[in-house]
Amino acid sequence: MARKPTMRTEFVLFDIVYEDGSQRSNRKVDAGLLGGLDGDEPALTAIMDQDRAISEKSGVPPLKITSIKRSGKK
Repeated sequence: MARKPTMRTEFVLFDIVYEDGSQRSNRKVDAGLLGGLDGDEPALTAIMDQDRAISEKSGVPPLKITSIKRSGKK
């Protein structure tokens, strides 16, 4: 019997720079949140939510994000 096709979620990858100079690469953000009039602005909120969840689990307070940009393959 054939399987039903599943919903495919597309992601956009971002590089994040924090206030202490550290960097995290390839952070996933749902592509459905991006675009439109806000462009990549919703990515910042999504990444801040990810950081908040990580900090709750680790017990380490989240760092302030200095900048985000889409990851690019070179």
